[in-house]
Amino acid sequence: MERRAPGQVGFVLLLFAGCLPFHGRAVAQSGSDAAGVSVARAYPDRGAGLASTIRLDVKLVLIPVTVTDPFGQPIAGVPRDAFRLFEDGVEQRLSYFATEDAAISMGVLFDASGSMQRKLERSREAVSQLFKTSMPGDEFFLLEFNDTPRVLCDFTNDVEQIQNTLTSVSAKGWTALFDAVCLAVHKMKRARNPRRVLLILSDGADNRSRYSESEIRQLVREADVCIYSIGMLGPGASRHSMRVLKNLAEETGGRLFEVGKPSELPEAVGRMSAALRNQYVLGYSSSNVESDGKYRKVEVRLKQPLNAPPLRASWRGGYYAPAGR
Repeated sequence: MERRAPGQVGFVLLLFAGCLPFHGRAVAQSGSDAAGVSVARAYPDRGAGLASTIRLDVKLVLIPVTVTDPFGQPIAGVPRDAFRLFEDGVEQRLSYFATEDAAISMGVLFDASGSMQRKLERSREAVSQLFKTSMPGDEFFLLEFNDTPRVLCDFTNDVEQIQNTLTSVSAKGWTALFDAVCLAVHKMKRARNPRRVLLILSDGADNRSRYSESEIRQLVREADVCIYSIGMLGPGASRHSMRVLKNLAEETGGRLFEVGKPSELPEAVGRMSAALRNQYVLGYSSSNVESDGKYRKVEVRLKQPLNAPPLRASWRGGYYAPAGR
């Protein structure tokens, strides 16, 4: 969740609480999507070769964090000792810190409702620009939504397939945004990469879904996905629709990028890609050892640099503890 920090800004059992890079300084990647798995694969610095499979015996919670300046630009090079992390108000000791990039699994949620008629071509161009920043190992799926959501392309690393499919998309009908997010979250369970991202391109004005906003916010709160939204203002959009997109993004540690006119889409995509590719990952073993299945609120505080503009941190707001048997 994005907050202004006052004066600052998945398992052995691995609790995955957001978008997890799995390359870098000895990052652990879970061997299963299910909580409770105790086998992890360890990866050393790039170029050092794949380490042997190891078994860990500590519960590790990983929180991805994005640090930005007052203009929303990502900031690199923030040292480990500048971060403090709290769980339910109790400060935790950081046992893991990484800044390296890693492959992602991304679902592109493309608004094809009638209100997007004049924004469609620029939206296609924005998706094409996004693909130019992809890296080996990335995979994508394409989901179109208007009256109902439909998966047009399954997970693939063939970005040309998705771009060719987008050429046949036309704008019509109503906007089932919440239904689209629900479908995308469930589809993301089949992703190969631990870093799982949804990108929503929309004017945000839901008027057709079976699911409510509160139901979808609860769903994404429990899901291991990070949502980035590009919200297009203009006909069919409103401040309320932008708040909806903002709330969905911040619930998962992502961000909303507002676009006043279609020509601003390329810049928004560039900023989103930079934020996505420049995350810090903070890891800790929770001091709360109870397996109660309850939601635990996470807060990140950032020490402000001297004689520099204030920085902001964005992070996933929390995670659900494992439930005891």
